Amino acid sequence: MCGIVGYVGANNAGDFLLNGLRRLEYRGYDSAGIAITCDQQFHVTRSVGRIDALASRLGSNPVDGKLGIGHTRWATHGPATEENAHPHLGGDGEVILVHNGVIENYQSIKNELIEKGYEFHSATDSEVVAHLIAEGLKVTKSSDGEPSLRYAQAVQWAIAQLRGTYGLVVAFRDQPDLLVAARFGSPLVLGVGSGEYFVASDSSPLAGCTDRIVYMADHQLAILTPDGFTVLHRDQGKVNVQIQPLESVEDDVSLQGYDHYMLKEIYEQPESLRNAMRGRLDEENATAVFGGLNLTPQQLRSVERIILTGCGTSWHSALVGEYLIEELARIPVSVEYASELRYRNPPIENNTLVFGLTQSGETADTLAALRETKRKGHRTLAICNVVGSSIAQAADGGVYLHAGPEIGVASTKAYTSQCTVLAMLALYFGRIRHLSYEAGTNIIADLMKAPGAVQEALTCNEHVKKVAEKYQNATNILYLGRQLNFPTALEGALKLKEISYVHAEGYPAAEMKHGPIALVDENTPSVFIVPQGTTYDKVLANMEEVKARGGPIIAVASKDDPHIEEVADDIIHIPDVPSLIQPIVTVVPLQLLSYHIALLRGCDVDKPRNLAKSVTVE
Repeated sequence: MCGIVGYVGANNAGDFLLNGLRRLEYRGYDSAGIAITCDQQFHVTRSVGRIDALASRLGSNPVDGKLGIGHTRWATHGPATEENAHPHLGGDGEVILVHNGVIENYQSIKNELIEKGYEFHSATDSEVVAHLIAEGLKVTKSSDGEPSLRYAQAVQWAIAQLRGTYGLVVAFRDQPDLLVAARFGSPLVLGVGSGEYFVASDSSPLAGCTDRIVYMADHQLAILTPDGFTVLHRDQGKVNVQIQPLESVEDDVSLQGYDHYMLKEIYEQPESLRNAMRGRLDEENATAVFGGLNLTPQQLRSVERIILTGCGTSWHSALVGEYLIEELARIPVSVEYASELRYRNPPIENNTLVFGLTQSGETADTLAALRETKRKGHRTLAICNVVGSSIAQAADGGVYLHAGPEIGVASTKAYTSQCTVLAMLALYFGRIRHLSYEAGTNIIADLMKAPGAVQEALTCNEHVKKVAEKYQNATNILYLGRQLNFPTALEGALKLKEISYVHAEGYPAAEMKHGPIALVDENTPSVFIVPQGTTYDKVLANMEEVKARGGPIIAVASKDDPHIEEVADDIIHIPDVPSLIQPIVTVVPLQLLSYHIALLRGCDVDKPRNLAKSVTVE
């Protein structure tokens, strides 16, 4: 949620700021603004709505300055108004900042600042930080040798009083070539150029501007000038940081001819699955290989229970993982909502391994759940997509998805990549326990079919579009599946809710008669996920129950199914694949169905209302 960009160097800051904010639109926002330093003044422009509105306000001749900061805001404290949009000024205008995160004790600090004479012009917690830094400038002394140090100390003085999370970039009226950035619980990335330096909430704005980045860690503060940068740690003072190559290329964050990022990412899934598996399938030993778990096979053999925790789509992929790990490795698995786990106090036995699943690696609830279980002495591992993210840094080890940037708010390729990684982990855990060589070989063969099967499933797009036209005006849709396709039903329903604003619910197909069947009528379609498999006949019987009550049926079924046409009103065919990879394949037509219904209903597919890609607030 929210996006940050900052620039200091020899070029026009405005160009980078506006382009960078466009790259961050996927994060979800309701207002935007930039501030550029020129002639020791801050030129601030804010607007409600999309970046295009901000660009219109800037006009064809924006201010030409060499330092600036920008922000896209997702409202938390105070509604989406121009007054609440960032950047926010502090003091008498000597400080300006942009902020991601939530300050939990902002009200008590605000009351103290009001008593000292500070005036507030917004309802945000962020303006409190700006005034607090201005107060910090009054209590910190100048340093003759290093004038920028005083400003960094003022920021350190201020953030020491904050309770909550923050990613901050601060500029100062009297130091027009200085940016100070600080983070705790909200990501910041530094871009290292030649005579210019960048800061952003993730690496996507930096693509094409620099190929060297630094991932800031919690409690770090960076001082950036055109001459270089320094990183300080709250407890350690000046620290040496690793400058890493920026792996993503500019094309990864462009539409490349697709109408929407979501559609592009749906079609990228065959390649993202190959990337998830690349180098991780050991055919000679009939197992999977993971270099980042930081656990030996002997340690993993002692694991007696696994907890998979995540939110939203990641929680659904965790359900797939539960089925697979228990089936292949015979290890008991619990799937927990991270937002609940962080506040529960469940008994967690010794030798329990906790996986946090998140696309962004910044999901606040998942991060907090992982930290809580780690604090209690349990090993924590992450399955995420973003290198250098907060969860990647906090966990003891983990697995990257290598799915590439996912810009569309509704997750698609990250979900199928998570399912693939979990399948490989199930294979790996099984092979170090009881799973035979022959069984491992068969599982690898099944997994290697997945990219091609997804490629074939994508050929249903035009047919799905016709199905969407038929049901675009439905106000309620049920999604039903069994076993590994029950999580697929949940995920299909979530996709429809997220981007088309149609109410949808996912259930195990057999549970329908225990309540949801009361919703069935001629205006309520039911989407059945019914590929060939062990529960095929059972799901077919559930479809008959819906048909008997006049409910329209959309079936996602194996091609050449001889029986499905007798029951379903509309059929979306997929290739006949082994049960292990069915959830990876059956979800594809559901992704396309939600996409086309959303388009037909006039919804903003990539930026659905009220949602954000990276949920960094509770």
